[in-house]
Amino acid sequence: MSASTHTTDATPASPAPVLSIAPVALPVPGRPVDLEMRISAPVTGDDLPVLLLSHGQGPSNHLSSLNGYAPLAHFWAAHGFVVIQPTHLSSRTLSLDPATPGAPMFWRSRAEDMRHIIDRLDEIEAAAPHLRGRLDRDKIAVAGHSMGGHTAGLLLGATLTDPDDGAEVSLADPRVKAGVLLAAPGRGGDAINESVAEMFPFLTTPDFSRMAAPTLVVAGDKDDSTHLTNRGPEWHTDPYVLAPGPKSLVTLFDAGHGLGGVSGYDVAETTDEDPGRVSAVQRLTWAYLRAQLFPGDGAWQSACDALLTGPDALGRVESK
Repeated sequence: MSASTHTTDATPASPAPVLSIAPVALPVPGRPVDLEMRISAPVTGDDLPVLLLSHGQGPSNHLSSLNGYAPLAHFWAAHGFVVIQPTHLSSRTLSLDPATPGAPMFWRSRAEDMRHIIDRLDEIEAAAPHLRGRLDRDKIAVAGHSMGGHTAGLLLGATLTDPDDGAEVSLADPRVKAGVLLAAPGRGGDAINESVAEMFPFLTTPDFSRMAAPTLVVAGDKDDSTHLTNRGPEWHTDPYVLAPGPKSLVTLFDAGHGLGGVSGYDVAETTDEDPGRVSAVQRLTWAYLRAQLFPGDGAWQSACDALLTGPDALGRVESK
């Protein structure tokens, strides 16, 4: 049985139509350009939880921006979330001067982008009138893929040492109630390739020991990321292994860094193109966040039973 033929009661039978508006721009003092974002939401419904999605990097020009990750953003919005996708300063679409402070990855600015969005939800509602009065400010979650997973991890409580001044940096935001890390970076130290440590020293010091918020970590068992690490696919499980509970880890069988193609439809950089796998990621991540934000919701257990058990399991799950 292929992944796409699995059925489950873990998602609503009929996805809602989605209204997406972009770009919505917030001026941020000191930021070299406005913070632009895409906002996607179901056309109906109230008391909607908010899900901030942080993009990764990669060779494509537009996936690392508000225009990427349509397979995830549209699914989540069609099933009841307001999805907000910022374009971080690391995006290839901005073509910033390489000498811009924080370049090239802007690790601190990326996390601050997410905090600015939460701070200014009133302005965002005003810019997208179809959202007015429909957001549940007490139900905010974050998700990120690859470098976006690093960003999301900081909001969820991971820390690091600032390579410029040696200070410990904590950007945790208690307003973020839960999160999803997709193919996120793991520990630093000797797990990081020497060339990467020189280019991106912030990757050498992540500490997950205080990442206390409920988090789902999704990793592919073929995601060796040799350009970053010498530890193989297990490296991407570190945010689960090294963090305190409550956490869950989904390891997807035969999945590479693209997890089947979550960053976009039919994109060339997805080496493990698999629509069924993308469908599983959609459903599992949605179900996990539902269960965390709506206590008593059975979507997570139903999704795990349907997709991660039996002879046709697409992966395995563990929790702590």
